[in-house]
Amino acid sequence: MAQGLAEYARKRDFGKTPEPAPTPEKGKAGRHFMVHMHGARRLHWDLRIEIDGVLKSWAVTRGPSADPADKRLAVRTEDHPLAYGGFEGVIPKGAYGAGPSLIWDEGDWEDIDGKSAAKTLEEGHLHLKLNGKRMHGEWLLVRMKPRPGERSENWLLRKVADETDEHGDLAAKYRTSVKSGLTLEQLEAGTPPLRKTGSAKPALPAFRAPQLATLVDRPPEGDAWLHEIKFDGYRCLLAIAGGTARAYSRSGLDWSAQFAPIVAAARSIEVGSALIDGEVVALDEAGKPAFGLLQQRLQDGGELRFQAFDLLDLNGQSIADKPLTDRKEQLRRLIGAGHGPILYTDHITGSGEAVLAEACRMGLEGIVSKRADTRAVSGRSTSWLKAKCTRREEYVIVGWLPSAAGRGFRSLLLGTHMDGDLRYAGKVGTGFGERRIADILERLEPLRQKGPTVKAPAAAVRGAVWVKPQLVAEVAYANVTDEGVLRHASFIGLRADKPAAEIVPEQPALVLVAPAGISNPDRVLFPETAVTKGMLAAYVEAMAPHLLRTIGGRPISLVRCPGGRGKACFFQRHAGGGFGGSFGPHVKALTDPQEPDDKWLYVDDAEGLLACVQMGTIEFHGWGATAADLERPDRMVFDLDPDEGMAFPRIVAAARELREQLGALGLESLPMLSGGKGIHVVVSLKPFADWPQVKDFARRFALAMEQQAPERYTASMSKARRKGRIFIDWLRNQRGATSVMPWSVRARPHAPVAVPVGWDELDTVGSASRWTLLDVADLARRAGDLAHLQPGRARLPDL
Repeated sequence: MAQGLAEYARKRDFGKTPEPAPTPEKGKAGRHFMVHMHGARRLHWDLRIEIDGVLKSWAVTRGPSADPADKRLAVRTEDHPLAYGGFEGVIPKGAYGAGPSLIWDEGDWEDIDGKSAAKTLEEGHLHLKLNGKRMHGEWLLVRMKPRPGERSENWLLRKVADETDEHGDLAAKYRTSVKSGLTLEQLEAGTPPLRKTGSAKPALPAFRAPQLATLVDRPPEGDAWLHEIKFDGYRCLLAIAGGTARAYSRSGLDWSAQFAPIVAAARSIEVGSALIDGEVVALDEAGKPAFGLLQQRLQDGGELRFQAFDLLDLNGQSIADKPLTDRKEQLRRLIGAGHGPILYTDHITGSGEAVLAEACRMGLEGIVSKRADTRAVSGRSTSWLKAKCTRREEYVIVGWLPSAAGRGFRSLLLGTHMDGDLRYAGKVGTGFGERRIADILERLEPLRQKGPTVKAPAAAVRGAVWVKPQLVAEVAYANVTDEGVLRHASFIGLRADKPAAEIVPEQPALVLVAPAGISNPDRVLFPETAVTKGMLAAYVEAMAPHLLRTIGGRPISLVRCPGGRGKACFFQRHAGGGFGGSFGPHVKALTDPQEPDDKWLYVDDAEGLLACVQMGTIEFHGWGATAADLERPDRMVFDLDPDEGMAFPRIVAAARELREQLGALGLESLPMLSGGKGIHVVVSLKPFADWPQVKDFARRFALAMEQQAPERYTASMSKARRKGRIFIDWLRNQRGATSVMPWSVRARPHAPVAVPVGWDELDTVGSASRWTLLDVADLARRAGDLAHLQPGRARLPDL
């Protein structure tokens, strides 16, 4: 990222934009910070921090959140002049960053650790105390490791937990300027600042973006979770105050007219003011929500219900920071037995799988699982999870195929956004009645266009009528082909509450939700990326089947860091000794027959792995032999440990050379990125040779490699001998020694993972710490794909 203001000036025509021109600010040493709320092509918040006479700037895509669990993407942008701190106005169309920009927050900052902010910024992190009108206390900016081909400089913005917390999503809570009191819309329209009238009449609570659930394959277990019916309807927020009421759609549109009976009932609720979150539904004859029926009743009239499930504001105060259980109890007391069509949504605690099974048996869409102890946030979160009984999703209508029978159309053509492009997703030709076809055609006719909306197989779209991609359809389907085309699709209804531009495929997420029984799940173990103990436990739970393929039933050593990676860590090799008694029954002890006083730890199930994490374990290291055959190793490891600063391609070349030499001896091998600097070359052995034989073979092989290329390799662990060379660490192959196990997280910055890879991809990974714990979904997929790549076992040859 270029320093200075040249890039700022290059992007702007100061004859058109009202933004301040860059002027030298030498000698400035102020500590001002401010945040612009910027309604450009996409709404975002610009965080600007005064350092070295300029405003260092980041575009925060979803805006600041004072919830320490929220990590917000912050993309580094060009430096801005200090005069920009007072700018509030509208950047005209055609200019860079066109749109209204208001001063959302401002104040000053203080150092936390006493280091120069300019220096820590260069190192990739800023830890500051902010004294703003909305942002208070300690905040952390951390630079993310770039992915291959990534041009932007991405950072993460996170609130540090402290006594000054104002919990919740600040960007969702505050939408006005701290300078003028205007909203973006008022600023753009030239509206004068709002004035208080002095009236005692309570004001309607403002709209806030609702909390959205993340799709998962299965619901979470444990009493920390509440489970509710997933309603098949329209999301709605009801604002009530002083005998008036308003209904908002999920995107903030005023839908009071569409939901008039519900709004009328809300006016009778005896409360100063309230903001209630819920879903508007229509029930069929069996008493189940039906989206198609809801659309019909919105058009023709008929009974609607509002299923209330959360309370966000009460009597002029936000209660979004209170635990969900507290908010629901206040909601239950507020609604009571119900107010006509407004009903309280009850829940079941725990037993997520059983609740989902019963919902599916009843023919419902699925369930929503919510963490009982969490505050409300805006946007998609992993404290709300949804699991479905049927495959249903939204698609953009891109055209239709006319009907030869004169019924309007025989099918609708569908698309979805992938990697920024609108792509063909197949067609839907069932689920329509004649009236529905006529209604859809009436909406589509004005959207006709000449050229194709998407690329599609010619045979599938021959004779198509193409339309601008503006309408959204909800579709049920059996499955999706490898090309992303729907099979056996059935039309459910049109979605008026979701913009076509936001429709993307929704894949079940592998989310890092702390398993039940993990204490202090919010304790930060890796401050660089805000990875917590709960996230580590969730990773271990998700990867347990793959971890246990090598760890299970094998004596292990643990790297325990109870206070986190940056605090005191220690290596635990044995059970007992004041360490092992509190691990619980799933972490077992193995008596060493050669040293009866020594008891080695081992685990053989996921509960054992999680018990280790509960006790502060980050890394899992294992013997080269199993507990069932302790004296005959079944794996041999050569750890390629490079000198400081050595380029990664040299380590890759060394791994390939070891593979070639081992192969000449009849030994297959597999590379594993260590999660540190080097590569492990792993050999699977038939357990015939004993420890002295394996150790001797490993030592002589490493010495042979050193003698063959002394300028590249050393078999000595001496630091002096390693200068400019790679140490072939053979010492892992002796009785009692351990090496890090595949898929284990490492106690290093950014939580890297030890990852086996195929020989054919070793040249492309770029680093021994390519993957981190946060890549859990990718790692789970890779682990399944690599299961067949375990090298074949061979007897140890003579050397």
